[in-house]
Amino acid sequence: MGVKQALKSIDAFPRAEDHLLQKTRTGAVVSIVGLFIMATLFLHELKYYLTTYTVHQMSVDLKRGETLPIHLNISFPSLPCDVLSIDAVDMSGKHEVDIDTNIWKLRLNHDGHIIGTEYLSDLVEGGHTHKHDHDKDHEDSSHKLQSHGFDQDAENKVKNVKRALADGEGCRIFGVLDVQRVAGNFHISVHGLNIFVAQQIFEGAIHVNVSHVVHDLSFGPKYPGIHNPLDGTVRVLKETTGTFKYYIKVVPTEYRYLTKQVLPTNQFSVTEYYAPIHEYDRMWPAVYFLYDLSPITVTIREERRSFLHFITRLCAVLGGTFALTGMLDRWMYRLLEALTTTKSKTVLR
Repeated sequence: MGVKQALKSIDAFPRAEDHLLQKTRTGAVVSIVGLFIMATLFLHELKYYLTTYTVHQMSVDLKRGETLPIHLNISFPSLPCDVLSIDAVDMSGKHEVDIDTNIWKLRLNHDGHIIGTEYLSDLVEGGHTHKHDHDKDHEDSSHKLQSHGFDQDAENKVKNVKRALADGEGCRIFGVLDVQRVAGNFHISVHGLNIFVAQQIFEGAIHVNVSHVVHDLSFGPKYPGIHNPLDGTVRVLKETTGTFKYYIKVVPTEYRYLTKQVLPTNQFSVTEYYAPIHEYDRMWPAVYFLYDLSPITVTIREERRSFLHFITRLCAVLGGTFALTGMLDRWMYRLLEALTTTKSKTVLR
């Protein structure tokens, strides 16, 4: 009996007889409110436990000899597909051409609807050299063309492009470029045209409108929560023209899922520069994307909170709510009791 009495003495939850308990309407209201609050908080904590969170870690990038995929989807509403070309150059000054690269051109009407497609198997036009001075390329090509004469194919091309310009035809370029994992740039322009043909079509560089819409530009597959800052970029030129340059810092990234699957990709930041072109400038408008790689790689790892963490938070929330509703019930009971007593005394007087 001594042991049993000792155990009873440390009972933290003593119980009273049923006939000693008093149930009130205010207590019922507080109980209902407390149960609703506890159910709401329980669902919130359960959702919080089931959702994953990410942990970011940084380390030195040790990758070598891999290629960098560039996913692009860009529209040029004021330039036909026949005059646009893509050029990719790395830091060594050489054009990087991958015959397996898939690039498509979609012809657009003045309303932006697709009216035709064209596949590009080669990104570099035959008239390009391995130098960055595109104006010199145009001059050299011009001498070659003048020495051989302005042939029928060139005449037909000029007529077709002028007709497309008059109809308000545009072009959407999309696909994937696989370039070497070194600093470089790719640009979309009319540099693939011979300078003499370009002069016949546009009658000067100031009439080349490089207005564009970047629907998508990324350097690898997308992972949950990624933000590509150039997506949705719209640059429209009216009564002026120039060269757009986007300076991109590519950050190698690995995304590790809960399933231990690893997704190698890249994220990037960007700054923008625009240089207007005037009537007597020798430069031709273009849209440049100049990229450089960060020496730091970011690892993003998905994690889920532990079950003990969930139980701890759940006990704290439910216990706190239960204690708070108990206090509120006692305060309301004492308040109503005090008011009832005061009224009784007033009636007796």
